Amino acid sequence: MPARCLVRGSVNVDEFFQVKEIARPGETISAENLVKRPGGKGANQAGALARAGAIVDLVGAVGQDAPWVRDELRETGIGVGDVSIVEEHTGRALIQVNELGENSIILYKGANYASVPPYAIHPDTTHAVFQNEIPLSSTLECIARCASSSQISTIFNPSPMPTAEELKSFPWHQLTWLIVNSGEALDLCRALGLAVPDTSASASAADTARPLLARLSSHMPTTNVVCTLGADGVLAQFTPTLLGGESEPVYLPAAKLQGTTRDTTGAGDCFTGYLVAGLMGLGQKPVATAADYVAVLKRAVQAAGMCVEKRGALASIPLATQVEARLDAIP
Repeated sequence: MPARCLVRGSVNVDEFFQVKEIARPGETISAENLVKRPGGKGANQAGALARAGAIVDLVGAVGQDAPWVRDELRETGIGVGDVSIVEEHTGRALIQVNELGENSIILYKGANYASVPPYAIHPDTTHAVFQNEIPLSSTLECIARCASSSQISTIFNPSPMPTAEELKSFPWHQLTWLIVNSGEALDLCRALGLAVPDTSASASAADTARPLLARLSSHMPTTNVVCTLGADGVLAQFTPTLLGGESEPVYLPAAKLQGTTRDTTGAGDCFTGYLVAGLMGLGQKPVATAADYVAVLKRAVQAAGMCVEKRGALASIPLATQVEARLDAIP
């Protein structure tokens, strides 16, 4: 049977304000444009999975004020049978994007914190993806359900970062993959009481992240850890079990852009979706090698690079055919 992914996460209305500079405290500025689109980390990652060619089901909620969001997600290729319409207002993200593509985001949880009806996990599900824009208790309940099945790989992107107490009690042994950025990796090490080494101010982003991944991997030895480094690429530490022996961290530089960075809002979610879609594909192979996993990372990095070339979050995520064409054009 084909691989299938469950995403239990948030659904928002993203309101993008195009500004020259992001507003400072006490400052009033005028926006040059306003665009409303479906968003939320759950919806964005589900959309990236769909555009990468994966079969994906989303579990979440929207309010009666924005049923159109569910319709647009369906048109993206996401299974929305378990996206409920509830009484609470739909979650919102107010996003300022400046001329350099940098952003500032305010989240309103809304319907993302509403109770959703009981839902079934499709029997063909092979992967499950989670973030932290819904109640952590809901995430933990679904992780436990998925982890009880030997056929489902669990992937957690802890953004926004849970509290230190929540991180200390988190069931890391139930995770197959952890996806963090460099700042989150540092915060996670500190919250877990893992020694954070001093690094030179001139050290590269990858060299700064390497000891962090080493400490996280020692704390969660059955979890593969992937750390995104923004414009500096990605660093991954695979478990010995994954490749049948000890492995060194894998570093890949960022993709070369065609044009300039226009909006970084959706890059992380795009990377996550494409990474998981690639893992789903590897799960269909009799044996996956280290080179196979590197190829999956490379495709995800390329997709994220193409994402920042366009404005928006979900709307900026490229199709698989576009990513493959860009990869094929690389000498």
